[in-house]
Amino acid sequence: MYAQEDFLQLSGLQHFAFCRRQWALIHIEHQWAENLRTVEGDLFHTRAHDEKQREKRGDILTLRGLSVFSSALGLSGKCDVVEFHTDPAGVPLRGETGLWRPYPVEYKRGSPKTHQADELQLCAQAMCLEEMLCCSILEGSLYYGEARRRTRVPLDESLRQQVRELSKEMHQLYTRGYTPKVKPTRSCNACSLKDLCLPALLRKKPVADYLAQAMEGSL
Repeated sequence: MYAQEDFLQLSGLQHFAFCRRQWALIHIEHQWAENLRTVEGDLFHTRAHDEKQREKRGDILTLRGLSVFSSALGLSGKCDVVEFHTDPAGVPLRGETGLWRPYPVEYKRGSPKTHQADELQLCAQAMCLEEMLCCSILEGSLYYGEARRRTRVPLDESLRQQVRELSKEMHQLYTRGYTPKVKPTRSCNACSLKDLCLPALLRKKPVADYLAQAMEGSL
């Protein structure tokens, strides 16, 4: 169990799953750069995080920008949207009658990805909600702005175990203050931190190796 002062940002899990170096540059070195994708993403999430919007339609109560945390994972943050559906097997909510089943919905500006970074972030949100509300959440959804539709995500044990392992690794790197090197990929070209990360340099030999080789050649 982590103390509150040791909590890391839940949103960082998505960065970490996508690229550990990107996560470290942002969350350890506090470096950031904007591009069109990040600006559009911020605007997209600003609308989703409007905490003043509390909507109740029939059997569904919708809350936005709900703060969540998990002492087991050592993570805290906000959910874009959490729907509460009336359910006899649900949990009580302050100010509401009956029992409610939480259903997290994470908003993303683009389209579904080939990797699981978005699914892992959603699963971490669900695990925080489960710990806070003492309930079980079997499913959530990702809403993609380009497709304008939801993608249902089963929150199975495999996904949960990945969340546990990634959050543990995040804490280990954060404690060490270590920014890892990673193998550059095509995804680097679209990253807003490309000019700070300098992925092209990672393909070259370390300076120490270059100097050692030069010295050997001069002997």
